[in-house]
Amino acid sequence: VDKQRAFVTEGDKVSHCWLMLSGFCVRYKVVGSGERQIISIHMKGDLVDLQNALLGVADHGIQALTDCRMAKIPIEPIRDLTDARPCIKDALWYDTLDDGSIHREWVANVGRRDGRTRIAHLLCEFALKLEAVSLGEQLDYELPMTQEQLADATGLTPVHVNRVLKGLTQDGLITRATSRSIVIGDWRR
Repeated sequence: VDKQRAFVTEGDKVSHCWLMLSGFCVRYKVVGSGERQIISIHMKGDLVDLQNALLGVADHGIQALTDCRMAKIPIEPIRDLTDARPCIKDALWYDTLDDGSIHREWVANVGRRDGRTRIAHLLCEFALKLEAVSLGEQLDYELPMTQEQLADATGLTPVHVNRVLKGLTQDGLITRATSRSIVIGDWRR
């Protein structure tokens, strides 16, 4: 899937899910005003869109942040496999529960944290997810998101995101050699 391409749109009929083999993508909702809210970020190893596949109709969209290599898995073989192998059904259930837990944290992040904490939380979450799939060091990575995309993920304006990133840099919490590089200087803070 090419960079920036939306490959699932809300309302699409869906009969498969996607397994991320490489790259980064986001799930998003478009609200009545036409603005986008990014609701999750996905990377290597993530099973994206199992919910839409089980429901049959997409209630959110999916867009590639970078060029992505993905496996398109039809839902019927997944159903057959999980019926025959309960341990696989359990694994997918746990994956869904983990996804739900992350989603609840995002709701709390956007709903109740200030802008600085929202951005810091997202940068730390990204570091932990990258480390979990061996894509980067926990404290040093390339963020595949623009400031506009960070704004869409945190409910802030791109201008506010820019100010927050500058403030985090000035306070020594992050270092940025390029516009996409992130080095977390003080994990506890």
